[in-house]
Amino acid sequence: MALKTGRFYQCADVKVDDAKCTKCGLCVKVCKGAPLYMEDDQIKIDQSRIFGCIACGQCMAVCPNQAIAITGRDMTPSDVLEMPPKEDRASFGSLKSLMFSRRSIRNFKDQRIGREIIDQILEAAASAPNGLGATDVEVLVLDGKEKVRELVDDLVKFVKIAKKIFSPIVLKFARPFIGKAQYDSFSTFFAGALDIFLKKYEQGEDWMLYSAPLAMYFHGSPLGDPADPYIAATYAMLAAESLGLGSCMIGTTAYFLNYNDKKIKKKYGIPVQNKNGLMVLFGYPEIKFSYALKRRFAKVNFY
Repeated sequence: MALKTGRFYQCADVKVDDAKCTKCGLCVKVCKGAPLYMEDDQIKIDQSRIFGCIACGQCMAVCPNQAIAITGRDMTPSDVLEMPPKEDRASFGSLKSLMFSRRSIRNFKDQRIGREIIDQILEAAASAPNGLGATDVEVLVLDGKEKVRELVDDLVKFVKIAKKIFSPIVLKFARPFIGKAQYDSFSTFFAGALDIFLKKYEQGEDWMLYSAPLAMYFHGSPLGDPADPYIAATYAMLAAESLGLGSCMIGTTAYFLNYNDKKIKKKYGIPVQNKNGLMVLFGYPEIKFSYALKRRFAKVNFY
């Protein structure tokens, strides 16, 4: 049975070159869609097994002789790349330093981000793991301060309506239906945030997307893994840090888009059904941070 996603409804095609195949069985071991199996010392293909080929590419990546070719579900044999040499890979120390150096930036220099850097961020983010082989993640790129401002102008119309919905009187009435946790979140953060957004907007300041020179909205279809957009966004943030940019994730944008007029999603090329999303801002930091900060999980439980 083919694994259905927002883009694909059929299995990818898998071919094994018997002249190159040494029957080592590595491809069978890593194939979890399960179309590949070993029988009579031969690699067999049966797309009716479990999910069939989901185009995860694991078999092509593990085969030492390049004897396997996958075509379909957004994958081709040309997508197989040489494994980066060990000396070019980040050590734990250098990766940790990159992660600790990253801060959420909300003050950006008025400096446009070059297209080459944008492409590098997107290339890195596209390498993020996903739950279905071929990702359902889409990215809206707002290239330039003026494009970011245009989205803010569009969303402010919704914020003005939402401010009335999240008024103290309405929230108290809705409390029995939305539950205590959501009520506390709406009354302590959301309602106040809406007031700040509008107040600063009227003063000519953007506290929604902070006048960033570049913003990317990562979103995915309801058939994809809901975590996929967030993982890709995280990869993008780390890539930006390595390129000398600052970044900041904004969660409220998804809420504003999901509960807004469908015309706004259509204007920016976001499928109406795509609910899972995260906005990430990028730019050259205006303020230099002198120190890193240590973080802790709420709890770590070893069982």
